[in-house]
Amino acid sequence: MTLKRLSVVLLACLTLSACGGVDPNSPLGQRKAIFKQMLKTGEDLGGMLRGRIAFDGARFAEGAVKLDSLSHEPWKHFPAVKEEDHTSATDDVWRRQARFQELARTLEAATGELVTVSQVQPYKASNLGPAVQKVEDACSACHKEFRNH
Repeated sequence: MTLKRLSVVLLACLTLSACGGVDPNSPLGQRKAIFKQMLKTGEDLGGMLRGRIAFDGARFAEGAVKLDSLSHEPWKHFPAVKEEDHTSATDDVWRRQARFQELARTLEAATGELVTVSQVQPYKASNLGPAVQKVEDACSACHKEFRNH
């Protein structure tokens, strides 16, 4: 009987530990999903410019538009008070909200500029490269100030 009880307890513990993920409908889940899409899109754009992915001008321009659209989304999923869930955001997101919003607008402006330069043909790395770098720098600046890792 003891082995049977131990097995049931062990199974229950394993089942509960598998449920430790983030609720995809929570603010944290929503913004994580958006940030992942932004990362993938940005990596594709950078990959095209750095030769990891074959350059496709139309696909690059579409990616720039997608990244610009995504860049306006995650901020609305940061609640007024920090949630209890494990988050990579530091407490400064909530303590220094003006600075956080400033960096969000900087990213949005950079992705908007990327859309503009991605419409210029013929496509030139000399035009696209600095715009992609500006987006990457905007992401990095925010991560340095407001992300745990």
